Amino acid sequence: MSKEIVASIKENVIQGRKTKDDIGIDDSLAGTPGVVELTEQAVKGDVSPQMIITEGLTAGMQVVGEKFSTKEYFIPDMLASAEAVGAAMDILKPVLEAASVESKGRFAIATVKGDIHDIGKNIVAILVKGAGYEVHDLGIDVPTEKVVEFVRDEKPQYLGLSALLTTTMTEMGVVITALEENKLRGGVKVLIGGAAVSQEFAKEIGADAYCVDAFQAVKVLDGYQQGD
Repeated sequence: MSKEIVASIKENVIQGRKTKDDIGIDDSLAGTPGVVELTEQAVKGDVSPQMIITEGLTAGMQVVGEKFSTKEYFIPDMLASAEAVGAAMDILKPVLEAASVESKGRFAIATVKGDIHDIGKNIVAILVKGAGYEVHDLGIDVPTEKVVEFVRDEKPQYLGLSALLTTTMTEMGVVITALEENKLRGGVKVLIGGAAVSQEFAKEIGADAYCVDAFQAVKVLDGYQQGD
């Protein structure tokens, strides 16, 4: 029974069906339980949260990532799936806390000062959360001072910076410089992403990693966990 419900969670993640009211990529599942209802059923049925996350949510998003990379899926499709995973993680959070499942680490993310784009940032935040990290979304158009203050006070191990525009991507370098000046840089890995940036730019400003998309961000973070 548990394997069946987890398989259904995976399929509904792939379909981008957050609730029973969503149609999905194809209409074959219309009217049936979505990720939210299935996750609630799994929790009530004592299915382990680790199994739900690993074999349902993460496995489903891996398929979505493959479809996105081959251009079978587009950003709205990926966002629908990511939002379904985010909703499931909200349901699982108290279960994980009650079971004392340790977070993989603290991850803060922000769209830099002057930039109000948030779709990419939101997808990264949801997928990183689904991968088992404690996520703090600082929002859009975030002043450097706010980022530095958060890193100083909350001490996240990882910081994600997003920028869509060439006119705002230079703020990423400003943030890194400010972290260095405040003697905070050594305690946090900085990941950057967004349409405007590149691997070369990451190297230029001293970022630890450039992530082409949310899936790579998770891979980079998990690589740090494994000491890569």
